[in-house]
Amino acid sequence: MKLYYMPGACSLAPHIVANEAGIALDLVKVDGKTKKTEHDQDFLATNPNGYVPTLVLDDGQTLTEAQLVVQYLADQKPGSGLMPPAGEMARYRAQQWLAFVSSELHKSFGPFFKPGTPEETKTANREHLGKRLRYVDEQLAGRSYLTGETFTAADAYLWTILNWSKFANIDLAAYPNIQKFMGTVAARPAVLKSLQEEGLA
Repeated sequence: MKLYYMPGACSLAPHIVANEAGIALDLVKVDGKTKKTEHDQDFLATNPNGYVPTLVLDDGQTLTEAQLVVQYLADQKPGSGLMPPAGEMARYRAQQWLAFVSSELHKSFGPFFKPGTPEETKTANREHLGKRLRYVDEQLAGRSYLTGETFTAADAYLWTILNWSKFANIDLAAYPNIQKFMGTVAARPAVLKSLQEEGLA
């Protein structure tokens, strides 16, 4: 399988999941501005929307959207615990968190990366993110990860998105449980490996 990524973008989440699961991926770096791959190919021919992650399967099919790509990769190695089995409440909890990170956090960080975003929009998004981060901080109280003591695909996604806080001038010091979570995840060997492979460590 081939994963199209931009260093530190949301594509880092499936990259981490793949390394956690022991799945070998061919990594293809994409330039966000030119939409060209590191091999000078037109990324828009693979994903017309021009964003990552884009996962190309062995049969040539493509999958996009971070919360879906991490689930697909996790399901390739059910024994990894990265996604609980279908039908179990634990799976719906993990999916609930994936949806929350996607809609409430990921999207809210978007304006900080877009040139020309009005300051009032950024201020409103910081306020929204502050409320959501307080909720996440409360939910992480007394546990290592979002659903307990087992690292899941949802944790990989949350950790990836929260690393963008510095770009939005959001200080995570106000959220002690999130800070602990960030440190715990950062120390995982698969996370370190992923950062190194993207040239971020």
